[in-house]
Amino acid sequence: MRYNLIRKMDISNGPGVRVSIFMQGCHFHCKNCFNPETWNFEGGKEFTDETIEKVLELSNKESVKGLSILGGEPMHPNNIEGTTKLAKAFKEKYPNKNIWTWSGFKFEELKDKEPLKYIDVLVDGNYKDELHDPTLKWRGSSNQRVIDVQESLKNGEIKLFVKDK
Repeated sequence: MRYNLIRKMDISNGPGVRVSIFMQGCHFHCKNCFNPETWNFEGGKEFTDETIEKVLELSNKESVKGLSILGGEPMHPNNIEGTTKLAKAFKEKYPNKNIWTWSGFKFEELKDKEPLKYIDVLVDGNYKDELHDPTLKWRGSSNQRVIDVQESLKNGEIKLFVKDK
């Protein structure tokens, strides 16, 4: 597994100041993707235990509210094991910080996958250029959903994330 980039102070991918990691490799290839450099599964850098330690270390600031895991495609079979390991380690170390993840897969396809045990918010669905709306928060197109994962898993139905809860 590989990753493309780690941002130590990201304010555009979820609420507050966050650490973000962009996984490498995506098979969706959405038209006008904002991150096509992450498509190639052979690109980027090797994802190792040291990568996880670096993310955890960067997150060890009170100003950092959470971790964002993007791509590429963090839930692709090539990446899901590393995504799981990272999300689990993050939640164990920072149980009061949140994890946001973006995936072209739908929640319904992922609900039984291990990473969802640790993820707080999932922005799901492929980016659709014809549904692009720059006024949307945390997503690029109107078909994508911002899902409260833990509430959805608990209730057995999709619960959208509401910022002021």
